[in-house]
Amino acid sequence: MPVQATKPIASYKPKKGEAYMNPKQLDHFRAILNGIKAELSEDIDRTVHTMQDEATVFADPNDRASQESDVSLELRNRDRERKLIKKIDEMLAKIDSGDYGYCEKCGIEIGLSRLEARPTATLCIDCKTLDEIREKQVAK
Repeated sequence: MPVQATKPIASYKPKKGEAYMNPKQLDHFRAILNGIKAELSEDIDRTVHTMQDEATVFADPNDRASQESDVSLELRNRDRERKLIKKIDEMLAKIDSGDYGYCEKCGIEIGLSRLEARPTATLCIDCKTLDEIREKQVAK
């Protein structure tokens, strides 16, 4: 069954002098986040139904091992998607509270272009870059 892609939401083009995270911008990002969440929920539902339909007990140990490996991989992917849905719910709560679009570390604006690329971003590019540098140093 082919996956139907939802119609992508056009990038937000701010008007000159427009306030950051005004109601129009918040509605725009709310629509993006809700669209991603709906798509993920459909994927999870589709996977559950597919796994139920394909539940077969194979006599051959190799076939059974292959099936178990496929199921394991699919469950890991769904777990990642479940975590992303949780993150999206957190971002929607931030929109409602007026905290969306601002860095959790330093409080400055994350920026529309960064949020367009990653609507679940919680750090500005500078703080995220510093975090990544620290991670690389610790990993050495």
